[in-house]
Amino acid sequence: MTHLYIYSFLAGLFAANGLPNFIAGILGKKHYTPFGDSSSAAINVVWGWVNFVVAAMLLYYAGVHAHLLRAFGLFALGALLGALLVAYISTKNTKSSK
Repeated sequence: MTHLYIYSFLAGLFAANGLPNFIAGILGKKHYTPFGDSSSAAINVVWGWVNFVVAAMLLYYAGVHAHLLRAFGLFALGALLGALLVAYISTKNTKSSK
């Protein structure tokens, strides 16, 4: 049962991390990734997609079907925490680049 909690939470983190990269990439904008502070749009699309695939695989291996509500709650909590972390890092990078 603990793997359900851990995997669902991590899936939310990965999904939240992939969203800004994927959106920036499909809009043709540069965004930071582990490969550099201003990665190209194509790298951002790929990095966002990789995060989505990891999130989906974590949910698959968590076995969410048996405890769907708990899994959704932990996924949502992980996504919220991940989004807040991405917002904090984005704000910090914007201030330091000026």
